[in-house]
Amino acid sequence: MRRLRQLAQRTPPGRERYIDLLRALAITMVVLGHWGVTVIGYDNGRPAGHSALADLRWAWPLTWVAQVMPVFFLVGGYANAASLTSRRRRGGSATGWLVDRSARLIRPTTVLLLVLAAGAGIATLRGADAAQVREVIWFATIPLWFLVAYVAVVALTPPMYALHRRFGLAVPVVLVALVALGDLGRLLGPAVLADGNYLLGWLAVHQVGFAWYDAARPDNRAGHAAPRGLLRRRLPLSGRAGAVLLGGGLVALVLLTVAGPYPVAMLHVPGERLDNAAPPSLALMAAAAAQLGLILLLRRPPGRWLRRSGPWQAVLAVNAVVLTLFLWHLTAAVLLVGLLDALGVLPTPPVGSAAWWALRVPWLLALAAVLAVLVAVFGPVEARTRRPAATGPAGVGRRRLRAGLALAGYAGVLVGLLLNSLTPKEGPEPLGLPAPALVAYLAGAGLLRLLRSGRDRPG
Repeated sequence: MRRLRQLAQRTPPGRERYIDLLRALAITMVVLGHWGVTVIGYDNGRPAGHSALADLRWAWPLTWVAQVMPVFFLVGGYANAASLTSRRRRGGSATGWLVDRSARLIRPTTVLLLVLAAGAGIATLRGADAAQVREVIWFATIPLWFLVAYVAVVALTPPMYALHRRFGLAVPVVLVALVALGDLGRLLGPAVLADGNYLLGWLAVHQVGFAWYDAARPDNRAGHAAPRGLLRRRLPLSGRAGAVLLGGGLVALVLLTVAGPYPVAMLHVPGERLDNAAPPSLALMAAAAAQLGLILLLRRPPGRWLRRSGPWQAVLAVNAVVLTLFLWHLTAAVLLVGLLDALGVLPTPPVGSAAWWALRVPWLLALAAVLAVLVAVFGPVEARTRRPAATGPAGVGRRRLRAGLALAGYAGVLVGLLLNSLTPKEGPEPLGLPAPALVAYLAGAGLLRLLRSGRDRPG
């Protein structure tokens, strides 16, 4: 509590606290949404989980708000633009920013992967079926799907922010148009054309985060040519702009889903022809526009509320371990289900039954208790990540070498996370994780760690 009070007191007056609130609310909604919509049953005598959305069609429109991944990338774009700009003002480089930015993302992820691999290895040595071990670890690492895309957009932040400073809102407009072209591949074939949407869709939302930062900080464009044309104007932060975005986004969403070919649900629904989130679709881009409009409409009251010490400390507390909460929340579900199954008291009522609804609150409370223990154990790894210091000048050759090594490190991390996510859950894996994925990830993470420990000090 004392540390939180100190952090709250040291908060710069110009900080956009609403951004931090949005991040905290988004992670809370993701965690509660995953827990609340998961149905636990038995498959061949073993506990198994699946989404309840297939049986709750009336809840599909609710996913227009519950699908908060766009909020993560919107907030991430704002935070990354602010951090990169601050770093450059202090004399740092884009490479140094990338190296230091990786710490907050990779340290908690490395802990998760090593703990899961160690637990899986111990289970295998004690006689557990390697195929079952892989299935459990696969479920626990589902959150890494999000991290693949987010690490990619962080790595692309320096060049994409440069594009934003030159072309403004034209960049996300072009990216959304490319998402629409990818969707044509899903609708008319070949479906592989839509694979690029995994990056293009989230890049588009991330770019809007740049625009928000640019609009909130008028001095950011100092020294740059005056914007010309509609798409190069700054993002308006007024309530009127919010109403336009909300109304336009909802109209587009209804046309694309109710009248068009896209599913109404913005989350995965088993059996549906298309998945609006994997990869991001044009319908999800419309939902993101509506969400941005709602966020702008509600912006001022929370901003005033967060000037109070208590609420701001609560937001700081969540944000200090926000990635830990996200990474471990499905592991908490695995542990609780395993414990209840071992005790013979795992409840498996039918979806939508009175018993199923009655168990929602105690189920969420029990999961929250397990996650609280995990955060208490592993949260300090994220919370104690130090803020980077500005680096001094270095020679051209050394700067190029560091840039190449930083990109190689990010590539290793991305390849490892992607290999794990693409590897099917069926199949024996003694460590739960595919060995090539673990090796590639640890090599990339280790390289970035070496670069952080050997970074240049201020001259």
